[in-house]
Amino acid sequence: MSTVRNKVRTNPSWTTRFWAVVKYELLWNIRKKKFIGTVILAFVFTTLGLVLPVALSNMAGQSVSQNPDYIISSGIGSIGYFLFALVTVMNSISGEFESGTIVPLLTKPISRTMVFLGKLFAAFIIILSVNVVLFVYGAIGATVVYGPQNNLYLVPLLFLGGIISTFVWIAIVLAIGSLSKSSLIAAIGAFGIFMALLISAPIVSVFSDQARILTYVPGSGATGYIVDLGQPATYVPGMAMSTGTDSIAANFITYILHPSEEVSFFKISGFSGEYSWDLLYTESLSLVLLRSIIVAATYILVFLFISWYAFKRAQILE
Repeated sequence: MSTVRNKVRTNPSWTTRFWAVVKYELLWNIRKKKFIGTVILAFVFTTLGLVLPVALSNMAGQSVSQNPDYIISSGIGSIGYFLFALVTVMNSISGEFESGTIVPLLTKPISRTMVFLGKLFAAFIIILSVNVVLFVYGAIGATVVYGPQNNLYLVPLLFLGGIISTFVWIAIVLAIGSLSKSSLIAAIGAFGIFMALLISAPIVSVFSDQARILTYVPGSGATGYIVDLGQPATYVPGMAMSTGTDSIAANFITYILHPSEEVSFFKISGFSGEYSWDLLYTESLSLVLLRSIIVAATYILVFLFISWYAFKRAQILE
C-alpha cells in the first residue's frame, strides 16, 4: 500500500504538470522588462488616442463631438498585434536553449509536447489579459471623452479577432525561434517579415492588378472599400478597410453591423495630376471575413506544427 502511495506522490497528474509549465512561463514573461515596457507603451498609445482629440479641439476652440462607436472602432492594430506576439514568445523556446535552462526543465517528469503546449497556453493567457485590460481602460476613457458607447456587446468579438491576429505572429515568431534557437534571429526575422509586408501591401494593393494575392499572406492584406459607406466628398471611393489577418477584429464588427455589404478593390491609374480608380473586382464582406479567418488559422496551425516539430527534434546539448 505504501508503495502505491509513493508512486502517486512522485507521479503528479498531467494537469498538475501542465499548470506547472504554464506558471513557469507566466513568471518568465512577467519578469521580462521589455514585455512590461510594451504594455506601458500600449497604455500610452491608448491614452493619446483619447486625449489628443480633446487637446486639438480645445486648441481650435471647438468642443469634442460625441462618438458612441469609438471603442468598437478602435484597437491596437497591426503593429500592436506584432509587438505583443514578439515580446511574448521571441525567447519562449530559443531562450531556453540560449540560457541552458532547457536541461533542468526537461529533467522534470514532463514531455517536450507538454512544455510546448504549456508555453503556448501561457502566451494565450497573457495576450487575453492584456487585451481585456486595455479594452476596459479604453471603454472607460471613451465614455468619459466621447460619451456613452454603443454596441458594447460586440467587444468579445474584438477580443476573439485580436487574439487570432496576434497568434498568427506568435506562430511565426515561435517557428523562427525554434528553428534557429536564437532569440535575436527570431526577433529580426519576424520583424523583417512584418515590415516587408507592411510596406509592400499598400503599394501592391492600389498600384497593381495583384491585390488578390495579399489576401493569402499574413498582415494587413489588401485595401478594399465599401462604397455604400463612403463619404461622397472624399477622394476615396468608399470606406476603406484592410482585409488581411490583422484586421479580423475590425471586420468582425463591420460584418455584424453591415452584413450585406460588399467590398470593392480598385487600382489607381494616372499620375500626371489626375488619377482614376479602376475597379478590379468585388466580393461580399462575409467572404472577405471568412477567408481571412481561414488563412489565419492555416498560418497558425502550420507554423505551430513547424515550431513543435523543431522543438521536439532539437538536440539539447550542442
